[in-house]
Amino acid sequence: MYQKRFYRDYMKSQGLVRFNVTEFESDLEIFAKCNLENEAREQLKKYRSEIQKYIDVHPEFLTSLVPLKAQDDAPEIVKHMCLAAEAVGVGPMAAVAGAISQYVGMALSKYTDEIIIENGGDIYMKNKTDKHILIFAGNSPLSNKIALLISGENKSVGICTSSGTVGHSLSFGKADAVVTISEDALLADAAATAVCNMVKSADDIKQSIDFAKSVPGIDGVVIILQDKLGAWGNITLVDPQNL
Repeated sequence: MYQKRFYRDYMKSQGLVRFNVTEFESDLEIFAKCNLENEAREQLKKYRSEIQKYIDVHPEFLTSLVPLKAQDDAPEIVKHMCLAAEAVGVGPMAAVAGAISQYVGMALSKYTDEIIIENGGDIYMKNKTDKHILIFAGNSPLSNKIALLISGENKSVGICTSSGTVGHSLSFGKADAVVTISEDALLADAAATAVCNMVKSADDIKQSIDFAKSVPGIDGVVIILQDKLGAWGNITLVDPQNL
């Protein structure tokens, strides 16, 4: 079921061209140096088709809540989803939003040297200037009170969010927001789901952070549960009122 991405009202283009591409459940808000709407739509259809065709033959890929091995003839995006999910012990579809963001973003990078793709809270970004990512955490008093500084190092980064209280995605946890950062958006997406599943109460925050620390390729994590916050990694948190 579609839910309006009202948090997009807070987004600012900062000199980039902003456009939207939607295809069934995929709703991409994109920022680039130029309007690449046609190219983005073509790539979105391509990767959605590859995933759907694989599901048609292997329906367990859609529903499994545990890692699966990709078949030898699986497309690259499916194999990548399976590897990311295996790294954190979740089903491969836990990485699908990050997968779409990253693969569409990589394809568009030949037309633009800066790209941001937001797909339901899961972001793929390649930026030359500093960006700030505001963290929406539902009814938590910390919602929209904290932002992540993503430095303009001109390298790819994935910033992905999972929530047990916001949105329609399946979660077994109760965190208002879990944000993970990795150079691999698929891993960040799967890890956000895995960590969020672990957070049932404030007592779970430390062990959930310890789990994120143990995953190779995860560079940072932020967990918000009601008025409690835990964070670890190569991250900088800032007060958005000071921006």
